[in-house]
Amino acid sequence: MKVCSVSYLNSIPFVYGLENSTLDIHLSTAIPSECASKLLNKEVDIALVPVAVIPEMDYSKIISSFCISCDGPVQTVCLFSDCPLDEIDTIYLDYHSKTSNALVQILCREYWKITPKFIDSEHNFEEKIGGRTAGVIIGDRANAYRDSYDHIYDLCGEWKKYTSLPFVFACWVSNSPLNEEKELSFSNALAFGIDNLEEAIKSKSHLFDTKIDKTNYLTKVINYHLDDDKRKSMQLFFKLLK
Repeated sequence: MKVCSVSYLNSIPFVYGLENSTLDIHLSTAIPSECASKLLNKEVDIALVPVAVIPEMDYSKIISSFCISCDGPVQTVCLFSDCPLDEIDTIYLDYHSKTSNALVQILCREYWKITPKFIDSEHNFEEKIGGRTAGVIIGDRANAYRDSYDHIYDLCGEWKKYTSLPFVFACWVSNSPLNEEKELSFSNALAFGIDNLEEAIKSKSHLFDTKIDKTNYLTKVINYHLDDDKRKSMQLFFKLLK
């Protein structure tokens, strides 16, 4: 099987678990939007994808009870601006993400009640943020901009205020049916990484150049278990996407 994981700090336990398993897989990593494209185009069989891509798929199945989620502020998915929300007239959408871009549009429409223009971004779009132009920046890069702008709106924290629910950013999804044995083996490999999180951090955190307290972020901020509240949150997100 060809498997693609997100190439961010928060995927460390998953990558560690898969690399230390006996699964017969070819594992690659990519930014979230590329993971989604690979799964949609059937370049891979399983991927850790932004949940916003799931409704776009002809066939999709969430194949484990693990995910990338947060119950409150996540620190690494934010809207950065030099002006307050009601003064923003343009928002750049981060080319790394589908889910975060959909989330900011939902928050604008449903919660903040503002109607900015949304622009798809390209590399180095961060330099265009300023004045009444804001931008979504996600992942490990977001931390580098925390001192650069007057206003930072944590999108997961804002979702929590709006819905009282956690938010799910990504799930493990297959684009074709898998037999039960393969699903179980795959899920067990992910569980190994979660159960050995400290070892995973020691093994791989040096690959990520960020000022974030990595251990605190992966153990206290990010949550990996796809429970009932998170499934409820996903269904609400899908409904609002429409």
